[in-house]
Parts: sequence; C-alpha cells; structure tokens
Amino acid sequence: MADIPSTGHVGETGARRFAMTGDDVGARSAAFVAFAREEARAGRKIVALYPAWRATDARKAVDFARGSLRTDHIAGISVDLSPLALSLIADQLAFLAPYVPPGMVAALSAELPKHLLAGAWLRTVSGLSTLPTSLGQHMGSYAPTVSFLAYCAPSAQVSRLRASDMITELPFRPVQPVQLLCSTPDPSITRVFDENLPQAIQPVATRSLPVQPLGSAYWGTTKYVEFVALSAHPQALAYAAGALSASECTWCGESVAATPCPFCGGDASGPPVRADHPASAPTARNATGPRSVGERTAPAAVAPNGQGLTPGPLPSPETAFGARLPGAAPPGTGAATPWTPSPWSASARDAPPRNDGRSAAPGPDASTAAPATGRHTGPARGRRQPFAAPADHRAPEPVRPPEVPADPDGLPRPESPRTYSR
Repeated sequence: MADIPSTGHVGETGARRFAMTGDDVGARSAAFVAFAREEARAGRKIVALYPAWRATDARKAVDFARGSLRTDHIAGISVDLSPLALSLIADQLAFLAPYVPPGMVAALSAELPKHLLAGAWLRTVSGLSTLPTSLGQHMGSYAPTVSFLAYCAPSAQVSRLRASDMITELPFRPVQPVQLLCSTPDPSITRVFDENLPQAIQPVATRSLPVQPLGSAYWGTTKYVEFVALSAHPQALAYAAGALSASECTWCGESVAATPCPFCGGDASGPPVRADHPASAPTARNATGPRSVGERTAPAAVAPNGQGLTPGPLPSPETAFGARLPGAAPPGTGAATPWTPSPWSASARDAPPRNDGRSAAPGPDASTAAPATGRHTGPARGRRQPFAAPADHRAPEPVRPPEVPADPDGLPRPESPRTYSR
C-alpha cells in the first residue's frame, strides 16, 4: 500500500499494488476498499503491507475497509523497510500465500527481513530521518571523502564506510549462493559502492533495477545506491517459513506466530501447531472446508496449516478440586460411594438440651444409620449410641433472646437484625 513497484525478482507472482494517490483520503483509499470487498465476498483474507514511515493513509484505508465491510479478515501490517526491500518482501509473501495460512503470511512479514541484508550506500546522512544516526555522523557528512552504509535489515544501523573493515563489519551474511539487487537514481556515483560491497558479499549474480519512486523520501538524499542481498538457495523461503512457531488463536482460530492476532486482535493463543501432527477429521468448526484459499496443504519444508481443536472430557472431581467430593466415584469405577460422616461431626455443646437439663449424647449423623443401598431411612431406633456423654456433664443454660420493650401505645417495637456465628 504505497507507490512501490515490483522488482520482478520472484517472477510472475507478485503482490497487488496500491499507489495511494488522490486528492483526499477517500480517493486514495477507494481502490483498496474495492479490492477488499471482492476478496471478502470470495471468502479470502487480506494481508495489507504498508511502510511504517508512510503509514497514515494506508492505516486509514485499512480501518475504513474493515469498518465498511464489517469484517476482521483484513490485517494491516506496517513494515519498517526501505522501498526496494519492502517490494521484495511483498512479492515473496505473495509467492508463499498459497502454501501457508493468512496468519503465518502476516508473521512472515517480520521474519523474512531477518534473512536479508538490505540498505544503501549514502554520500550524506544529513537528511536521513528513518534510521538512527549520531551527531558525529552528521558532522562527517560535510567531509568530502566520507560515505556511509545504512542498513534497514536485518537490523537498523548506520556506519561509516571503511574499505579495510568492510568484510568484518557486515551485520549479516545471507546463505550462499547470494544474489544482489541494487538501484540508484544517479548511475555516475556507484564507483565507491561497486568497489566495496560486492567484494565483501561475493554474489553469484547482480541485478540493476529501476529506481524506486519513494527511495529519495526514505534515504533523505538523491546520492544513494540502494541494495538488497538475499540467498538464492532453493530452500531459502521454506527455511524462513519453518523458523516460525505457530499457535491457534483462541478467538478466531487463525494460525498465528505472535500476539495479538493480526486479524481479530486477540491476545490469547491456543496450543502450538506442530508440523508432525497427523491429518485428522475436520471438527465442527472447520467441517465446512478451509477458511481461505491460503489454507491448502503445504510442502513438508513449509509451515503447514493448523489443525482444529477437539474438546476433551470434563475434569474429574479429583482434578478440579484436588480431592474427591462427597458422593463422587473413586478413580477407575463408575458407581458412587456413599459418604459416611465422622461421628464427631456434632459435639455435646451443639446438641439440643434434654428435658432433664442434660445434654444429648453426640451420636453419629442420621446418614450413618442408613443401609448400604444408599437410601435414607431415618435414624436407627432402639440402638445403643456408640458414644455417651459423662453422667455429671451438664449442658449450658439455653440462651434466651432479650425481651423486646414495648412502645407506649402497647405495640412491640421491631427488633434490629442480628448476626449469629459459632
């Protein structure tokens, strides 16, 4: 979602481009909203990439599309890369989209730049605002023989170009064989670049591409040579896709590699999706088929689609509460065991007073005398209690509530509520 043409390096496969040009926000968003409407009606999800340093119009277009279509199948992903690197990443994601789910495509937008060496040779950094620079580097821009190497991938940094330390100061070296893509608005200034960086990288092929329209806006000058060094190994993209650890979003069910989910924004993630999971029958949630076109079966080297979750059995009382509940069946049996309370469940002080002033003996609960069938038949009669109170034991006098004073007219006043506790 920017004026970033395709590099053509991936071949005929390429991401759909939206230049975001127009007099107002509505005109700049119209083409993307129309595209999103067609894709949403077809049941496909959309991963929209836009540069982080030019994100205002793109973010508004994504929000307007999500709101007008009332769908969360549109994910807006900001990528902090130079125009040439962002163009290459977009085409690589379009190439991988038929083999990985949409959530993994969004995650790969942050993983693929880790496998590139992207940046530019700059004559000056006085106008560079997209990368961190120091005061000494700004002062060195006024020296006639000083130049810089600015990297945006795999990490953002700016260093002074020194031919003697060129090989050792490279922040990253792609897996051999390496291809080098470069572009510049002024071909007459490439001598310093050609004498240093290609000798350090040792590419098997070098391609000169047309200049990106937003290159000068990103690098802050027209005296630059933008480059991207990438691995040309046949399994390079599969290795990058396999480096991600996916899990299923518990809200929308999409396979994601990080939280929040790029589609629904959920912060919770389910169990990890393993590549060695065997294929299982579709669950109730995904029985109608795949959720999008991008959820087809992937090769073994590419991150596969996530499997649905199957609800498990309810937890047993031992698992839920740490101990077996009254009436719960013991582990491994199907019948419930009658619960027999302790004979000391009632004490002499809790027993009701008898007519002769002595306390009743604390006997077993009524459920103790029930037969083994588990049916309640009442307490046993004519049986001697197993425990008897001492003969000289006297129960305390019953506590009688205080008398309620009456009003002068003879009517009793309502008693204030009380709280009793043992």
